[in-house]
Amino acid sequence: MSVAKDFSLAELMIVAASEAWRGNGEVLASGLGILPRLGAGLAKMTHSPELLMTDSECFLVEEPIPVGPRGDYVPKYSGYMGFERVFECVWGGRRHAMIGPTQIDRFAQSNLSVVGDDYYQPKIAMLGVRGLPGNSINHKNSFFMPSHSKRSLVHEVDMVSGVGFNPERWEKGMDASLMSVGIVLTDLCVMDFNGPNNAAQVLSLHPGVSFEQVQENTGFELLKAPGMGETPHPTEEQLAVIRRLDPHDLRSKQLKGNPPGIRQA
Repeated sequence: MSVAKDFSLAELMIVAASEAWRGNGEVLASGLGILPRLGAGLAKMTHSPELLMTDSECFLVEEPIPVGPRGDYVPKYSGYMGFERVFECVWGGRRHAMIGPTQIDRFAQSNLSVVGDDYYQPKIAMLGVRGLPGNSINHKNSFFMPSHSKRSLVHEVDMVSGVGFNPERWEKGMDASLMSVGIVLTDLCVMDFNGPNNAAQVLSLHPGVSFEQVQENTGFELLKAPGMGETPHPTEEQLAVIRRLDPHDLRSKQLKGNPPGIRQA
């Protein structure tokens, strides 16, 4: 496959997102937001066809549905996936979602509820915890953080919406066997929490980004993963699939200014 010479940061991140679902098996792949959704779709269309995917309503589909207006596109339905069956996947650990919390911290705890020390009088109030408490305990989650800064990657979240590896947040006797964290994908790098004692480590740096730049914009200490390198560039074949899944080029509107994939020093 030929590596693309010209690509956007959004396209680089879509390809990096798709790798979160590699080797997952037959699980429900849920990408929340345009770029994560395109990443899940790219995974199913290329390296992981066994992934389950819905039409965002109540049916399983054989191929991901393009984002944006569908026009005359006819979904290729393959089965029923109503709320009851979705929750069977969720509670049984058969789902891997990529979500976009407001904050994550050194324990992989996530927050999408409030910002500020006082929960009852916060600086900023969002939509609440939604389904994240149950989801974070029962199945794997990856994180999509489009703006990597000390405001989003913090030493400790202001409110724990989704559990992580902080033992103080787990009561005695609670079953943590289904709780799992995948990757953290930002506009600077790809990370995970698979370092010693679940420490955060950088797996790859996006083209033109240094480890020092990532650390300066993170509210907790990072490690360099063994073999840390550059985030793989998209191939022409991957870009062709992305264009098919995003015929209206919505990806170009997800990151401010639609920056190029290779940054200038």
